[in-house]
Amino acid sequence: MPSHAHVSRSASLRREIAALAARMMAEDGISDFGFAKRKAARQLGATEADALPNNSEIEAELRAWQALYQDEEQAERLVEMRSAAVEVMRMLEPFRPYLTGGALDGTAGRYSELEIEIFPDSAKDVEIFFLNQDFPYEHREPRRPAPHTPEAILSFDWDEVPVKVSIYPSTAERTIRRGQERARLAQVEALLASPAGAEAPDEHA
Repeated sequence: MPSHAHVSRSASLRREIAALAARMMAEDGISDFGFAKRKAARQLGATEADALPNNSEIEAELRAWQALYQDEEQAERLVEMRSAAVEVMRMLEPFRPYLTGGALDGTAGRYSELEIEIFPDSAKDVEIFFLNQDFPYEHREPRRPAPHTPEAILSFDWDEVPVKVSIYPSTAERTIRRGQERARLAQVEALLASPAGAEAPDEHA
């Protein structure tokens, strides 16, 4: 049975990892909770035997950090990103766009990308659409094959907001990943029109 001192040290380290991961996400623009957590754990000398914080713990630290250090700036950035989301989603409406990530849940910071998922009949249709619009974009390959990996990722800037569009097959639209929040255009418009600090709407496609 683990000693009280070991349990106390483990809980303390877990909190330290969550706080450092949150700071990395806020200051360095890291959007992947898992990557931030692993990087923070390495910096703090955690081992595989140590219990790492979950995403909810890191998100709580991230919200606290932003409220303390980036409150006004972050609120303005959220409005800017959600406004851009509405415009981009209107453009991509034929491909059934959803907003997800920090711009939706309220944790986006100064370096965060606008994360949009679309579910076209064919990924080629999307690229043809961009080419026909003479709209500049970068094609990025997903990092590695895994469950819920998009077929392709397109990135571009919308005014001063970096945008990442993840393209999934149309058959994946009904699959919502555990812990994921996402919203259709009407929900994002409602969120943008609501008072600052409103919670993201639940989405069950």
